[in-house]
Amino acid sequence: MRILVVGAGATGGYFGARLAEAGRDVTFLVRAGRADQLGRSGLQIKSPHGDLLLKPKLITAAALDRPFDTVILAVKAFALEEALADLAPAVGSETMIVPFLNGMRHMEALVGRFGERPVLGGVCVVATMLDPDGRIVQLGDMQELAYGERDGTMSERVHALDAQFQNAVFKAQASDSILLRMWEKWVLLATVGGVTCLMRGTVGEVEAAPGGAEFALALLAECIAVATAAGFTPREPFIKTAKGMITARGSGFASSMFRDMGAGAPIEADQIVADLLARARRHGVGTPLLAVANAHLAVYQNRIRPMRLTAAAS
Repeated sequence: MRILVVGAGATGGYFGARLAEAGRDVTFLVRAGRADQLGRSGLQIKSPHGDLLLKPKLITAAALDRPFDTVILAVKAFALEEALADLAPAVGSETMIVPFLNGMRHMEALVGRFGERPVLGGVCVVATMLDPDGRIVQLGDMQELAYGERDGTMSERVHALDAQFQNAVFKAQASDSILLRMWEKWVLLATVGGVTCLMRGTVGEVEAAPGGAEFALALLAECIAVATAAGFTPREPFIKTAKGMITARGSGFASSMFRDMGAGAPIEADQIVADLLARARRHGVGTPLLAVANAHLAVYQNRIRPMRLTAAAS
């Protein structure tokens, strides 16, 4: 199976490199600058599961001229539109597109661009970042992929994909409830993002503040209510785990949005928080805490947008 990984950033680069390490036929679709960097230094991973230096197979959009069997899409949401244009030549009649993005808005964009059949659902669990030298640094032990047909069918092509993803360093699982899993992850991301960004601290720091744990649980309850209204009621084991994660005493856990805000970088607030708030209003679900979190994140985005436009023009 020929696998195209769109981008070689913190997430796609990590899982793509691990698949290549396991002997899979992996090519990375990258921009010219990243291609030059990887050509010089290789694709490097620093990880508690073992460091890796890989000489990856690379291709640029200009050279992409035939379909792949599988396209793994793991870009930041604000880079999605450009990525869809770049990867289009890789999508043929039998191609599977496996997206590992946050929220659900990207699913509508993918189906709108490529139709229903190519698009599967996907969830990734990993904490990684690019360091100043372009190396992928894994920040914790967790590393998991889940994927499946959006209608829950355990199809022949899902079994074939599952065979490719097995026996790598990370945990991989074909799922017959992938949309529910995507919604559960969305609920958790919106909660942790709202809590840590709005309170400007880690989970442990928020828990230690007066009323902090109660605030976190109340925001979680709002996000769960939205998912339930949309037809994807989170399961009790997930809810129990989420409650523990967002109220853990002394925890250094924080959302990637919180880290990105600290670095003055773009954030996925529109896809993780604003879109969930829009769906809450569509279903008539009251979410006052989520609305406050969204306003807070919008202030940040509006502040950095002129600076980034100025930097891009210079």
